[in-house]
Amino acid sequence: MIVVTGGAGFIGSQLVAGLNKLGREDVIVVDDLTDGKKFENLVVNKVADYFDKTEFRQLIQRRDSLCDKIEIVFHEGACSTTTEWNGQYMMDNNYTYSKELLHFCLERSLPFIYASSAAVYGIESKFIEEPEHESPVNVYGYSKLLFDNYVRNLNAKINSQVVGLRYFNVFGPGENHKKSMASVIYHFNNQIKETGELKLFEGSHGYADGEQLRDFISVNDVVAVNLWLMSKPDVSGIFNVGTGQSNSFNNVANAVVDWHKKGKINYIPFPDSLKNAYQSFTEANLNKLRSAGYDQEFTSLKDGVSSYLNILNSNRI
Repeated sequence: MIVVTGGAGFIGSQLVAGLNKLGREDVIVVDDLTDGKKFENLVVNKVADYFDKTEFRQLIQRRDSLCDKIEIVFHEGACSTTTEWNGQYMMDNNYTYSKELLHFCLERSLPFIYASSAAVYGIESKFIEEPEHESPVNVYGYSKLLFDNYVRNLNAKINSQVVGLRYFNVFGPGENHKKSMASVIYHFNNQIKETGELKLFEGSHGYADGEQLRDFISVNDVVAVNLWLMSKPDVSGIFNVGTGQSNSFNNVANAVVDWHKKGKINYIPFPDSLKNAYQSFTEANLNKLRSAGYDQEFTSLKDGVSSYLNILNSNRI
């Protein structure tokens, strides 16, 4: 059986859908449905079982007989709210829980593929998977980096597949429950339908209005990388998962306007609270991922936005 933690969340639910397309329905979803709206992501997928996160942590700690049926763990579950400053909560969710799952997999030589984040880089001009480029500016990024470093420190003792994936700005179906943490494409779509006006930040960090740059990647591409790694058990390491091409928020906004054939861009003041904790530029360096053998092309921003808006505005999610 395949375990997907965070399987009712954004990336996790799309990964379950990808597994279903491969004919795999023997999927155990682990999540926290305190936010019951996430059931919408579960109901469209075929799963063998569901466990609450707390229950599953207890299950692996006591080495329940179900553990013997697990063949791989995709760990997508985390607190991904970059504005969350409850460090105790963040560290338990993103660090301690990850360590528990890692050691469970190492005991059994099971592949362990987990979600890291580009937030580990902080306000950085180079995005290379090396310590000298890693300097997070929030506790979320720190929790992800700490676990990456924990894995690095164990490398000499690891004899099975362990992979960390540093996701950049992911967008696509299944993120509607994320509220403020949903992608700008999701928010722009709502804004244009509600008011006809898209809100972008004014210039900051040396960039003109709306010209801050991010590496936006379709969730379909993220799923493709995960599934490729499942088929390559000899590949381990920490890898960036972005397109390798940054785009401005203006580019994204204009793509949404073009799709709707209406809309006006309005620039709003840049918040003081974000000035020292904002990534005004991200762009994945893909050398390591490409060197590992991943050669699939990534979806262009135009095609990714168009495809996502087709779904968002068809009332299918």
